[in-house]
Amino acid sequence: MGKARLAAARTRGAGAPAGAQGGRARPNPNPFEVKVNRQKFPVLGRKARHAVGQPGVSRARAVHKRTQTLLKEYKERDKSNVFTDKRFGEYSSTMSPEEKMMKRFALEQQRQHEKKSIYNLNEDEELTHYGQSLADIEKHNDIVDSDSDTEERGTLSAELTAAHFGGGGGLLHKKTPQQQGEEGEKPRSRRELIEELIAKSKQEKRERQAQREGALELTEKLDQDWKEIQTLLTHRTPKSENRDKKERPKPDAYDMMVRELGFEMKAQPSNRMKSEEELAKEEQERLQQLEAARLRRMRGEDEGSEARKPKHLSADDLNDGFVLDKDDRRLLSYTDGKMSIEEEQSGEASDGESEEEQGEDLSEEDPENSSDPDGHSDLESDMDSEEDCGRPSGEPRQALGEGTTSIGHRAQEAARNQLPYTFAAPESYEELKSLLSGRTREEQLVVVERIQTCNHPSLAVGNKAKLEKLFGFLLEYIGDLATDDPPNLRVIDKLVVQLYNLCQMFPDSASDSIKFVLRDAMHEMEGAIEARGRAAFPGLDVLMYLKIAGMLFPTSDLWHPVVTPALVCMSQLLTKCPVLSLQDVVKGLFVCCVFLDYVSLSRRFIPELVNFLLGILYIASPNKCGRGYTLVHPFRASGKNSELLVVSDEEDKATWQRRGLSLHWAYRLKAQNKTEANHTRLSCLAVCLALVKGCTQFYSSLPSFYAIVRPLRALLMEHLAGRSHPPELQELCQSALANLEEPEPRCRPLVCAKSKPEPLKLFTPRLVKVLEFGRKQGSSKQEQERRRLIHKHKREFKGAVREIRRDNQFLARMQLSETLERDAERKRKVKQLFNSLATQEGPAPSHAEAPPDNQKVCPGNIQ
Repeated sequence: MGKARLAAARTRGAGAPAGAQGGRARPNPNPFEVKVNRQKFPVLGRKARHAVGQPGVSRARAVHKRTQTLLKEYKERDKSNVFTDKRFGEYSSTMSPEEKMMKRFALEQQRQHEKKSIYNLNEDEELTHYGQSLADIEKHNDIVDSDSDTEERGTLSAELTAAHFGGGGGLLHKKTPQQQGEEGEKPRSRRELIEELIAKSKQEKRERQAQREGALELTEKLDQDWKEIQTLLTHRTPKSENRDKKERPKPDAYDMMVRELGFEMKAQPSNRMKSEEELAKEEQERLQQLEAARLRRMRGEDEGSEARKPKHLSADDLNDGFVLDKDDRRLLSYTDGKMSIEEEQSGEASDGESEEEQGEDLSEEDPENSSDPDGHSDLESDMDSEEDCGRPSGEPRQALGEGTTSIGHRAQEAARNQLPYTFAAPESYEELKSLLSGRTREEQLVVVERIQTCNHPSLAVGNKAKLEKLFGFLLEYIGDLATDDPPNLRVIDKLVVQLYNLCQMFPDSASDSIKFVLRDAMHEMEGAIEARGRAAFPGLDVLMYLKIAGMLFPTSDLWHPVVTPALVCMSQLLTKCPVLSLQDVVKGLFVCCVFLDYVSLSRRFIPELVNFLLGILYIASPNKCGRGYTLVHPFRASGKNSELLVVSDEEDKATWQRRGLSLHWAYRLKAQNKTEANHTRLSCLAVCLALVKGCTQFYSSLPSFYAIVRPLRALLMEHLAGRSHPPELQELCQSALANLEEPEPRCRPLVCAKSKPEPLKLFTPRLVKVLEFGRKQGSSKQEQERRRLIHKHKREFKGAVREIRRDNQFLARMQLSETLERDAERKRKVKQLFNSLATQEGPAPSHAEAPPDNQKVCPGNIQ
């Protein structure tokens, strides 16, 4: 006991200072409500959180918090009324109470001065209607000012209104003798009163008429005075210099743009653009109509027979829809007192023959018929036609009929000779050649165009294959034109356009056709080389094919299925075909020109081209003892053709004029004389120098340019520059040397580029900061942060789920308590009702009367 008392005294002694310091004494927790979370083993440096807890206190605090928040929301779940405090500045923390009071007072005063209701008309405001005050309108002080009698019908005088509409009672009633004495007048009858009223109305009408006339005269006079002084008002006096002149502001860029847009041309609506198929269909229909008209003319059918067919005429048609093309009136004259009608002679040359024939007919006719005054020609027409058969006067009529027939025959011949408008696609080359042979250049182009139009791929299924064949046939036809003597180059030039159109439509078949003809040319050249050891330059047809290939397909591609074989073919021609005549020189220079056209965009270096130009310059120089150049096949340093282009005749040099080198010379050189041959040699040399100049412009950007052109430069300087050539050739040679005589850069030997040695890659160890052991070992800082956020999210998610679960439990308890309360209240009321009923039914059996003995009680009456 002593030990217990001593412990209690110590406890009280220890707790006394807390109360003495003024702090609230903390009650001792119930040891049964304290929960201690024990650890398995202690860890140094770790703070023990939630080691001791009070679950009961925490639960009570949570219940109290839910009662203040969740329970209120649950009870107000079906209520929509909300109390909102709209006092000014009530929830503003930046305003002091004095400022709130001052602002509220100001708002109250302002609210009092404002208009309370728009329907309160007792306020001191002036209400208006269309600019007039309603107070003035209510007084009805309208001044009627009208110039017409009809407008004043509603403004009758009081006397007239009383007389007519009031029955005249006010005017015709008998006056008393006192009133008569006061007035001193004799009473008037009804008729006199009406006459007086009529006189007054007429007087008023005359006055109004006079007033209108006076106003009209004043208006006219005012207009005249205004016209007199109007001329004086137009001349304004100049403003004084001292007055500040207001300059009009200049419009800015935006205003100018707005004004320009106002005057800008607006887009006009138009029909939609037709597709290629629709255009081809319309063109085919147009050509078919023209061809049908041509066939009708060729057969002699009347073109306008359908147009001259009588149309349906209605009963109300006046037949006045005609047009007078010419004046077909006749001249009326009298001869010897008899009337004669003569047709008006026209001065046109086209109708001269017909008019002469008509004049002869009139002169040979019987004069009695022409001088018939009755003029019954319609009755005698049958007799005249029968008599004309036996008379000599019928000869001019027969001549006229023969003339008409001859005109019809001529029209048929013209239609037969005219070019048809529709053509079927040729199925073979002979068929195409038969269509084009014997026609002029323009007609051949029209035929090819109409074949393409009538057989457009969009018009039928098989037209595509027909036009693909047409490309091959045209290519073969161009080859035949090139092999003619002389070649028809103008037709070839025009047909290339049609080839281009077909190539754009069918590029695959066009490329196959071009490759086929080039392959045949290469096979022929290889066969000639195998048989004779050398091959001659091909004909003009192959050269045309090479030129056309560069025009139809892109030449700047690194590799192309058509252009690349064409380049190889031209390289073989310049290296394997020896130059034996002037024709070979012309053909070789043409291949060089085609080469330059091919590489004009890609600037590709062609060594065969430079070598061939070097050979041409070599065979044009007389002395071959120089050094600095080496000839390559197909040229030789010495031989029969080593001086093929040398011209020694000074007269021929003096008479030569520079002109283009035509391909016709490749076939006409056999029949040329010596002077023409020398002129051709000089022309070939001029073309070669022009090609050298073009090569220097193309290849000047190459690093090895000077090494490439060194042989050309040596030939030009040693042999051609110092000779007595025509001035034009000298200018060409000097311009070519000017491009070649640029300072030659010094070549440096090839040396490996010096570069700093790269160090070997070392494997640097990766340092990882180890924060904790276990699963988190070896992770980076970002990974640790990610794991921390994941752990925090899980913890918050679990806490949220736990709180939601506890909220649902709390609401379930509240609902259960409400149900129990309702059940208890219902039981209480039911028990109270039973008690009241028991008190009412208790004395009832005592007051009930017993039935008599002799009366039987029916079981059905017992309740």
